[in-house]
Amino acid sequence: MAKTTPEASRSMVSRELSSLAFNARVLHEANDVRNLLLDRFRFLAIVASNVDEFFGVRVGSIQGQIAAGLLDAGPDGRSPAEHLRSILASARILAEAQQQTWRQLVSELHEAGHTITSWEGLEPSERVQARERFAREILPVLTPLAVDASHPFPFVSTLGLSIAVVMEDEEAETSLFGRVKIPPILGRLIPIGANAFLPIEELIRNNLDLVFVGHKITNSTLFRVTRNADFEVSEGAADDLLAAVEEELRQRRFGHAVRLEIERGAPRDVVDLLLHELELDRDAVDEVAGVLNLGIALEVAALDIPSLRSPRWVPVVPTRIVDAAVAKDGGSDLFALINEGDLLVHHPYESFDASVDRFFAQAAEDPNVLSIRSTLYRTGEASSIPAHLIKAAEAGKEVVVLVELKARFDEAANIAWGRKLEDAGAHVIYGMMGLKTHCKATLVVRREGGSVRRYAHLSTGNYNPKTARLYTDLGLFTANESIGADLGSLFNYLTGLAKHPAYGQLLVAPESLRSGLTARIEAAITSAAAGGRPSITAKVNALVDRQMIELLDHAAASGVEVDLIVRGMCGLLPDKKRHGGRLRIRSIVGELLEHSRIYRFAIDGSVEILAGSADLMDRNLDRRVEVLFPLLDPESQRRAELIIATLLADTRNSWILQPDGAWLRSEEINPAAPERSAFKELKLAASNAHEAA
Repeated sequence: MAKTTPEASRSMVSRELSSLAFNARVLHEANDVRNLLLDRFRFLAIVASNVDEFFGVRVGSIQGQIAAGLLDAGPDGRSPAEHLRSILASARILAEAQQQTWRQLVSELHEAGHTITSWEGLEPSERVQARERFAREILPVLTPLAVDASHPFPFVSTLGLSIAVVMEDEEAETSLFGRVKIPPILGRLIPIGANAFLPIEELIRNNLDLVFVGHKITNSTLFRVTRNADFEVSEGAADDLLAAVEEELRQRRFGHAVRLEIERGAPRDVVDLLLHELELDRDAVDEVAGVLNLGIALEVAALDIPSLRSPRWVPVVPTRIVDAAVAKDGGSDLFALINEGDLLVHHPYESFDASVDRFFAQAAEDPNVLSIRSTLYRTGEASSIPAHLIKAAEAGKEVVVLVELKARFDEAANIAWGRKLEDAGAHVIYGMMGLKTHCKATLVVRREGGSVRRYAHLSTGNYNPKTARLYTDLGLFTANESIGADLGSLFNYLTGLAKHPAYGQLLVAPESLRSGLTARIEAAITSAAAGGRPSITAKVNALVDRQMIELLDHAAASGVEVDLIVRGMCGLLPDKKRHGGRLRIRSIVGELLEHSRIYRFAIDGSVEILAGSADLMDRNLDRRVEVLFPLLDPESQRRAELIIATLLADTRNSWILQPDGAWLRSEEINPAAPERSAFKELKLAASNAHEAA
């Protein structure tokens, strides 16, 4: 194991600051005029959502460390308190940049003939019509809440938009405080005429006299609270994991407040009252000079203006599935196809419905299928995958499903699917104590002749048809006996806590994944020391595990060529003096979310490619059930090599990490290089292959 050196330590950066830097890269897409306008609104909405989650989870976690008296310095040498101050300062810079972007996009939308207006911007006749609509459609949904001796301060739910109201009782001549929650179900945009929209908060705050009848409104201030979402299920004391997660869901609503967003210029007594009731310090206040909750940008992005939005990509049917369908006059037997050789599918360039969904559907319908075992992590409320499993169970097949209850923010949907599966007769395991099952795997056992055969699907992404249209992921269909046996052993462990055998092909966390990656990196270091020319390429969502950072740092310093494609958090910095230019780190941010994890090791003439669900984070390597699977088939390897090469050649959406921690666009570093977009090239490759089929 590589030891930490002072040089290596200086090459590390905080995961939280790196996360904010990632969101700054996404925000750049919202400002890039090469993107169509509504697409840019969508990028802004993504940043807003990410930052909300960041405060609820990461800031909440650090505040918890401070409250617990933890003083240990992080990888960048800062104490938790120092780190929090640095995070909040960076977050406020990002927040101001978001507001500037909103103003610019709204201005461009106006130039395109569509206006987001204010109450003051309405004509008198439009105000009359809007007020009538308010009284008719919105007022009945609102609940005015006053605060006085008999009305305690109301609970403020996380991330909801509220109006703090100061008013005078016209009869008693006393000042009162009230609060109105803006119901999310109403949406944010109120149509005004054919091409204008009024934010609902503007409509409500300018008609509060209809809400608090008999009171004179002296001030109205928008505010928003973020509550801690960094909860861990108390598994040690739980006899029933399902009950423990349900209790955690109830408690999450009441997590302590971590942030108060409020309009800049709010009355001091209003701010003080909110801070007192929310038990917050003043440094937790973000005074916003602009729009609270920029999630409104998502509603703008959804407007029906085709000329301002990129055409939606339609995934193509994988070539081999097309060929099989043609051979069978429109049908396709995926089991026969997989028997002929492994099938690697690249979503969303290739269709999830025609491959993954069809695999589950055929398994449910095929009378020769005896059993289906699968893991569900984030499957979504409207996914067809659990529906196929329910159909299979109702048909009498042996169906075993591990439904991960601890998938943050998806717990409720997973609980609902788990109960439906149980009702259909499936065996449901609600995760494992102490571990989160994050791998995406399915094993089908089918009777063929006088024996049985295993068919496996392993993926880097979830069994979720919605995200399969937005995230780039790899899925492998295989009848490889060794992989099938490994998966059978894994499911036996998940369902019966059987002891792990030595896996033949898979790297499985928390048992063998860390050690397997470590052995491969150390083999590359040994090869370089012996005069070889080894290389490591890793495409991940995050690199923050300290041991992996140290190993990769040491590998590059020892002569190994290391290329890292890290979409989000990256805790490693390149150092030209230490690494000699052998450590290159890039991030690709664009129209699709890069989600696949691919690891390539070229050592002494041998190339090994692995894919799977695991990022280089301590949680993935030590506290989750994860799987990396090998690409053994030459065609699968060729396709993975093409994907890696295309991503490394991208200049349109690539950012290159600098030794000082700054991310520079590839175009800034080499402006003379021709523009190459990995997204466009991979779409073109998929289309060409489909047309040639």
